[in-house]
Amino acid sequence: MAFTRKEKEAIVEQYKQWVDNSNAFFVLSYQKMNMSAINDAREKLREVNAEVHVVKNRLFKLALDEKQLPYDPEFWEENNIVGFAFSDPPATAKVITEITKSNIFGIRMGYMDQRALTAENVKALANLPTLPVMRAIVLGTIMASASKLVRTLAEPGRSMAAVIKAFSEEGQAV
Repeated sequence: MAFTRKEKEAIVEQYKQWVDNSNAFFVLSYQKMNMSAINDAREKLREVNAEVHVVKNRLFKLALDEKQLPYDPEFWEENNIVGFAFSDPPATAKVITEITKSNIFGIRMGYMDQRALTAENVKALANLPTLPVMRAIVLGTIMASASKLVRTLAEPGRSMAAVIKAFSEEGQAV
């Protein structure tokens, strides 16, 4: 199916929008892909506010050129699919590594913060805690310090109350 020049320009613009709106994106190769595999991948990625799209390599290279993102020209010889992380790159990387276990997809590389990531970097990113978990860790650390401070400030009053109670109980026992 041949595209007109206008259609190709529109496709490149769409690719650039996806790149601009995403915090990271990951390139996967695919072998023997069928609709059930791609629908399953799309469903899992939607849960973490991400999308996956089959791209035309030559047009996607044009979008990368305009965004000045580095790539190896020979890299784009295979069939590729791109997953875009719109909010939480580690969560998207986790889903990406999960769907590659089926041997239909393979992680090739990724981009985050205008830098290229190797397949090993993407797997390492997948091992990081997700954004909600990181927020909980930070909040827990802050709350632990605050509750320690409250306990420290309240301890002298609690000790004094214990001493007064002990004296009052001693007086009743006599």
